[in-house]
Amino acid sequence: MASVHESLYFNPMMTNGVVHANVFGIKDWVTPYKISVLVLLDEMTISKRMTLLERRRLNKLILPLQQGPDLTLRHFLKTVEECSAETAFAVKLRLHMMVVGELKDMESFFDTLPNPFSDAESEASKTSVVGLFMRHMLLAYNKLSFSQVYKLYTALQRYYDDCLGSQPGPPTAPPVDADMELSEMELTSTEDGAEGKMDKEEPDAGPMQYSELLDEAPRRCPLSQKQAEYFLARQAYLLKNDENKALKPAALQEELNNMLKFNPDFAEAHYLSYLNSMRVQDVFISTHSLLHYFDRLILTGGDGKSNGDEGYGRSLRYAALNLAALHCRFGHYQQAELALQEAIRIAQESNDHVCLQHCLSWLYTLEQMKGSDSSVLTEDSVKMAAHFGLPYLASLGIQSLVQQGATGGKAANMLMDALKDTDILHWKHSLSELIDISLAQTTSIWRMYGKSTMALQCAQVLLNMNSLEQVDFGVQQNNTEAFAVVLCHLAELHAEQGLFGASSEILKHLKERFPPHTQHAKLWMLCDLKIQFERAMNDGKYHLAEPHVAAIAALDQMEGLYRKGLVMKAQNQTTDAYRVLQRLQLLCEKTKCTEMIIRVMLTTAELHWESSGFSTALPLLLQALVLARQHHLQALASETILHLAFSQLMLGVPEQALNILHEAMEPILAHGALLDKGRALLLVAKWVGRGLEQAVQTLDEAAAYFSRMGCKDRLRDTHYLQARLHHALGHTAQRNECALLFRMVDQELPPARANLANRL
Repeated sequence: MASVHESLYFNPMMTNGVVHANVFGIKDWVTPYKISVLVLLDEMTISKRMTLLERRRLNKLILPLQQGPDLTLRHFLKTVEECSAETAFAVKLRLHMMVVGELKDMESFFDTLPNPFSDAESEASKTSVVGLFMRHMLLAYNKLSFSQVYKLYTALQRYYDDCLGSQPGPPTAPPVDADMELSEMELTSTEDGAEGKMDKEEPDAGPMQYSELLDEAPRRCPLSQKQAEYFLARQAYLLKNDENKALKPAALQEELNNMLKFNPDFAEAHYLSYLNSMRVQDVFISTHSLLHYFDRLILTGGDGKSNGDEGYGRSLRYAALNLAALHCRFGHYQQAELALQEAIRIAQESNDHVCLQHCLSWLYTLEQMKGSDSSVLTEDSVKMAAHFGLPYLASLGIQSLVQQGATGGKAANMLMDALKDTDILHWKHSLSELIDISLAQTTSIWRMYGKSTMALQCAQVLLNMNSLEQVDFGVQQNNTEAFAVVLCHLAELHAEQGLFGASSEILKHLKERFPPHTQHAKLWMLCDLKIQFERAMNDGKYHLAEPHVAAIAALDQMEGLYRKGLVMKAQNQTTDAYRVLQRLQLLCEKTKCTEMIIRVMLTTAELHWESSGFSTALPLLLQALVLARQHHLQALASETILHLAFSQLMLGVPEQALNILHEAMEPILAHGALLDKGRALLLVAKWVGRGLEQAVQTLDEAAAYFSRMGCKDRLRDTHYLQARLHHALGHTAQRNECALLFRMVDQELPPARANLANRL
């Protein structure tokens, strides 16, 4: 199921998706890159030959160029050229004349720059974004001493020479096609591409002497205040909504380290470092960065010590709360509990009900992680959150109760009613993220209950739903954990129906959306490994399935142990398989994982079958059936009935086997996997063996299912039974055909591990 508490982590930088960053002590300065931007802006204000489409594209490029990090000249000109080749040439030419000339040429440029301010309707008016940027640059330039102006000019020469110094003479004009027209689609794609390219170079930020700054140019320049705010806002937003588009963990950490090198007291950079470290589960750096964030926030007065409840004490209690959340993420339950107690104590002293509600939410989450019953705490949290008007926390609490109810055996109608109530709350308050989580949760619940058709429908609703949140930085609200969970369900459901090509396409899409370095990548990794394991087992290639066991165990211990037992069972290591399954059952009983307990019981019963212990398997199967029905797990209940019917058939009571078999056939044929359908039909064929014609038809259908699944082991058994039945009916041609098919499959597989009569 999707984790419903991923968004409980308090982020003091985020308010409605906006990061509030204050770079202490950083002022605006003139750099060679910003001179290039000024030349572009000046050219746009005086140019009369620019087409409306070119001007529109350049206007949309201005803000990212102003707020983004300094680019190399080659990158800057290439970006402008994609919008207007003629303007890029004009900018390049003006920079060339300035560089090959004298210092007075640069001074003359700044002297003529204020001219556009005289026109109030100009694009560079004093109240426009362009005008404000120009004024900041003029003020910064006018404050420079003569030596600093000279260093700026030499830095501009180096900036130009590093990019275009190898080209002698002035730049050549590009060819112009007067009849060229661009569509809106080309416009959008170019703009997105330009924005994406600027993401790849993210310099650091920090206060620095101006002379040192010019010595660094053009290699690396610290960010100005607006550039730092833009960098932090973009990266924090991407980490929350589309981690794939954010910088990779190592690259982002390098940029943050450089930023902190210039200004160690930059609190928000420490917090972004904490978020980045959580992506790679680095407990040391994440703890270090989180503590430094609140230390710097308090020491610099960034939280406003004179603001009472919103000041010094607020930083302390949220510091303890974030520390508790961090320890919860890493499974340090004792440390998390101590940090929560500290946060609760400070919040109670300050009478901060919001913080107390966050603490209560983490308290019941911690109890769940420890395997304790937290339903009472969760209900209290929901009531208090509703009382204080906190719909987000109230909804998270209800979703947590639904999770507990699903694992505790609550009926599906009760859970769906609760989810319906939360959906009303989500739509009322436009909580888009929780709508996604609710749909992913519903998909998981339907799949757990064995209703694959309903699970598919819920998954499609989420995948086709537009986000309610405002789209920033070109990000859609579909790269979250809920999206990954639903896609993994779709991949597994397609694989269960033998549609391995479609399943592979879904997994390929998941790998593109969630690369291995992202925090939700383990979801598709586990899904992919499970599908590969099942295919190898169905194909009878147990030596290929065995390496997947260790990889699965690294991601999910219980799934790894279960599949280890399956491989041992397939390799006739009955004693070792039984030992592994018993160990797994004890672990599942401790963690109250009912689904896995039932699966372990069914596999243990199959081990008893191999030694003809059908009567010994009956108590296990009856116990599994009781558990499955108590928890409304229809798919597992139907599979358990198949096992019971087979045991009764082998014990010589076919009438009783048929009575219970009818109960399982309908849900299996309606919602079951192809493998389960084939096994059910194979069992029916064994029972109706006295009606040979009907048995042949049933076996043909079962063979078609096994063939689509690539299950050669069971296909071999089916062809064997088909040949025997055709022989009994005197169908020589059909018998020979089935015998040939049996021999072809048998040659590809290792010898049968058990008598056909002792297997379902």
